[in-house]
Amino acid sequence: MYKLSNPAPGQAMARLHRIREAPHQSSPLARCPAHADSPVPLHRAQTLTGGGTLAHIDLNGQTYTLRITRAGKLILTK
Repeated sequence: MYKLSNPAPGQAMARLHRIREAPHQSSPLARCPAHADSPVPLHRAQTLTGGGTLAHIDLNGQTYTLRITRAGKLILTK
């Protein structure tokens, strides 16, 4: 088992600014294998968090926080 760590605060903010400036660059890595016929994209949580445990997600001007717990679960909060 591996341990995820949070990036330094400056790195996290820089990543957040890059995401906000270029949201079109976030692309799915594949389709969900269980639903191969579905148009729903598959994203790896570790990619969204940049290898850390936190990611900020913007939806219509609202910022949400995605967190990977030590138990490997995902928590999405506003």
